[in-house]
Amino acid sequence: MPPGATIDWFPLWLSLRVAAISTALALAIGLWLAWILANRSFRGKEVLDAAVTLPLVLPPTVLGYYLLVLLGRASPIGHLYELVFGGPLVFTWQAAVVASLFHSAPLLVKSARAAFESVDRSYERAARNLGASEVRLFWRVTLPLVRRPVLAAGALAFARALGDFGVTLMIAGNIPGRTQTVAIAIYDAVEGGNGAAARVLVLIVSALALAILTLANRLTSNPFGPRQTAL
Repeated sequence: MPPGATIDWFPLWLSLRVAAISTALALAIGLWLAWILANRSFRGKEVLDAAVTLPLVLPPTVLGYYLLVLLGRASPIGHLYELVFGGPLVFTWQAAVVASLFHSAPLLVKSARAAFESVDRSYERAARNLGASEVRLFWRVTLPLVRRPVLAAGALAFARALGDFGVTLMIAGNIPGRTQTVAIAIYDAVEGGNGAAARVLVLIVSALALAILTLANRLTSNPFGPRQTAL
């Protein structure tokens, strides 16, 4: 880096905070949705599944536009938020949390649903026969059986939230020191000719993503080692 040049670390810390909060929310909401999709049959299930998956295939600008309409000051949700918190939701760091949540939660739901569907139902039937309630069954039987893939899904959701760009830019904006996340800061650095800052941030984000993916791979690997093939 040029002598005297400094890097603004705010975007990195903001991105880590936004990713952590959005991942916690995704786990709370996503596990519930995944369990319903894996264990319940009801009218409209396919539509709900498609709606959950939709953010994975929509262009980020389209998803961002929907969120602007849904959460803007003129919308009922946006107006209620402003009445409760004294300010609009859009173009705040909280809006970045919402953007990351919608960007990362579908991946967690799809992965968690696959994990729930792989559970041996005989354990759940045995627990029900012993009088366990559905809530107790979930926390004491089902969730422990799928904890490793669920934690891996949470790690992937965190990594996806950390790198969100398009949706965050649409509803949180690019306000240095307030809503500028690391992905947007890298774009700004490149556009502004500050290649040194861009390289440092890119290397840090890449290292974080590599560490998270390694963790996710460890969590989804067979804890008893590779399968042995018969000779």
